[in-house]
Amino acid sequence: MLKLQQPDSLYIGGEWVRASDKEAVINPADESVIAEAPVGRAAAISDAIGIAYDAFHNGPWRRMAVTERQSKLTEFLDAIDRRKAEIVELIIAEAGSTRMLADFLQFGIPMKHARKTVEIASRPAMSSLPVELTPNAQGGKTLGTGVVSREPVGVVSAITPYNFPFFLNIGKIIPALATGCSVVLKPSPYTPIEALFLGEIANEVGLPKGVLNIVTGDIEASKLLTTDKRIDLIHFTGSDKVGAMIQAQASHNLTRCVMELGGKSALIVRPDADLLQAAQAGLGGFVTHCGQGCALLTRHLVHNSVKDQYVEMLRGMLSHVKIGNPQDPSVSFGPLIREVARTRTESFVESAYADGAKLVSGGKRPDGFDKGFFYEPTLFVDVRSDSRLAQEEVFGPIGAVMGFDSDDEAIAIANNSDFGLSGGIFSADAGTAFEMALQLRTGGVSINGGAGTMQSEAPFGGIKRSGYGREYGVDGLNEFTYQKTISFHGA
Repeated sequence: MLKLQQPDSLYIGGEWVRASDKEAVINPADESVIAEAPVGRAAAISDAIGIAYDAFHNGPWRRMAVTERQSKLTEFLDAIDRRKAEIVELIIAEAGSTRMLADFLQFGIPMKHARKTVEIASRPAMSSLPVELTPNAQGGKTLGTGVVSREPVGVVSAITPYNFPFFLNIGKIIPALATGCSVVLKPSPYTPIEALFLGEIANEVGLPKGVLNIVTGDIEASKLLTTDKRIDLIHFTGSDKVGAMIQAQASHNLTRCVMELGGKSALIVRPDADLLQAAQAGLGGFVTHCGQGCALLTRHLVHNSVKDQYVEMLRGMLSHVKIGNPQDPSVSFGPLIREVARTRTESFVESAYADGAKLVSGGKRPDGFDKGFFYEPTLFVDVRSDSRLAQEEVFGPIGAVMGFDSDDEAIAIANNSDFGLSGGIFSADAGTAFEMALQLRTGGVSINGGAGTMQSEAPFGGIKRSGYGREYGVDGLNEFTYQKTISFHGA
């Protein structure tokens, strides 16, 4: 497993700065301590912001030709790839990811996205405006036109959560750096090592000092990343409640934000659907990474004519889910990140019972686990659309099945949510499914399983309490820029 060269230090200005305080990083599967990570204080975070500010305004990075930045970032990604085996082991130990998920989704997909981001960074940064002819005071006509230039926004505060730490760290710093910005990256205190090792990579490939800084810190110290006027963009992934706090903190300086927040996404299963495929997708919707994913399909809206059959399929699939320490390659279901997450999951089970939902499977801590934050994958049926389980994000392994009788009813139930991040539809009638997808109030919809991958050029993000702004592709790249219009005219 990956070991840091400077385990008690923050990465600021291309140097390792020792922190006076440390905090244990715990393996959620067995509660063992895998590292003692540094805890940054306000002075260190302020220094990191100042150094990033100076690197942006006075350093070479934003002035480089885009091809030079592409070359350096390709070196950066190549260096990461050489350490893939170590990183995957760290993802398993630090985030509690199963081995297959760590290899494919936690590492493989973000690296695919990152390389595509570097590739498309050479998109034209300047576009021409139409020519306009305007009568002038001399009796002639002025030939006027201009260009729109996309330029790096400045210093980026990148704040990432614990569920997909490597994925989200890479997903923020690569587009920020590709556009010429400087970054201060702040990971979750539960998963700091997957961020801090990127400082070693930065030094290995000779990234200019100050363009990438990696800090940790408590809540008070971290407020600088959302309130300091030297920050030009806050790029945050996390819960809607924390997102609202950050937006409020950013409002004093009118700092731009990109918010990728929570979800309560709906999977619609029409009566003509391939039920086996739909049930497999439904299982993944609350079992993947122990339900700790913002875009997971946790609300299953199933036509009443096939609902019982769908539920029985899921019941059978759940009986084959192997719970255990994800170091074991045969394990398909690992732990929640910490005890607080397990306790929260249990509170949703109690709420579901109180609201009249019927338990199909799970609903308790598994037997035989004295260590680790394990909870059985849990399925409820006959869940009310207005219940807590149907309305709030659990971020734990609970699926909720609701019946419907018409497409219009399914759309209404799906849209009855404060969130709007993702969604899915299974139907033999792809045209009707497409028409329904257009009516869903959400940032993305997959039909019959979607593209089979997370597309690297597809903009990702949500509406409502799922946030705003987009990640990945050209739209995601442009979030790290601002537009400048330069106009001119001929004689």
